[in-house]
Amino acid sequence: MEYHNAVLLKETVDGLDIKPDGVYVDVTFGGGGHSQEILNRLGHEGKLYAFDQDADAINNAIDDDRFTLINENFRYIKRFLKFHGVKEVDGILADFGVSSHQFDVAERGFSTRFEADLDMRMNQDNTLSAFEVVNTYGEEELKQVFLQYGELRQAPAMARVIVEERENTEIKTSQQLKIVLKRFLNHRKENKVLAQIYQAIRIEVNQEIEVLKELLQQTPQILKVGGRMSFISYHSLEDRLVKRYIRNGMFEGEPERDMFGNFEVPLKKVGGLIIPTKEEIKINNRARSAKLRIAEKL
Repeated sequence: MEYHNAVLLKETVDGLDIKPDGVYVDVTFGGGGHSQEILNRLGHEGKLYAFDQDADAINNAIDDDRFTLINENFRYIKRFLKFHGVKEVDGILADFGVSSHQFDVAERGFSTRFEADLDMRMNQDNTLSAFEVVNTYGEEELKQVFLQYGELRQAPAMARVIVEERENTEIKTSQQLKIVLKRFLNHRKENKVLAQIYQAIRIEVNQEIEVLKELLQQTPQILKVGGRMSFISYHSLEDRLVKRYIRNGMFEGEPERDMFGNFEVPLKKVGGLIIPTKEEIKINNRARSAKLRIAEKL
């Protein structure tokens, strides 16, 4: 099975402006496509560290003396780089998409295509799964998950129906969840709405928004002056956070300005938004919503 086709491979690695003797981090190793491309451009003195919390991804570790794979969530990037004696790096790459492997292995519960237990954990050692979210969260909590992470207008009604239905029996599988929410699945938009529901639950299970914020806040601390970040997002929630943090170093509100109206930021944008070509989308349909943003530490 193809583990994962690396999205925007050349563009993302080009964005790092690789130095042959530099130190780089791929925080979303997955199938190793981006990592291998970085290694291809590094010299003998270069070094690449990669993070992945998914045990399945560890099987893809690259046999190269310049490569170290860390089986941890990238929210702990600074801590584990320090453990390996690294304080600063020349570049950080991230591809925040769910891997093809995770989507295609039915029992992981990420895909709407398969009947499976409600799971969706990227780290299978975590206790919080989709089952716990659907069966133990209160109505208000569920509403907020669907509103914030799925941007679903019918979130209040969806949350109410789930809470009512689970009083009779636990909602254990994707098919049961689909039946419970059937009234909200207009035939023409069924796949889109299901995808939004799954996205919302998956983001909550894996704390994806909080994890992304923590990574962004650590990025200027870890990058050397002139070092690059090259980040791929797949939905507006992620992309807004990346774009806003690059622009003003904050996730909400406005930075303090001096008497001339200027403010300091840790990063500067490099180029504009990059999206996949029609040719890449034709080869790999999962690339269709990818958005790449590159920035450099000032």
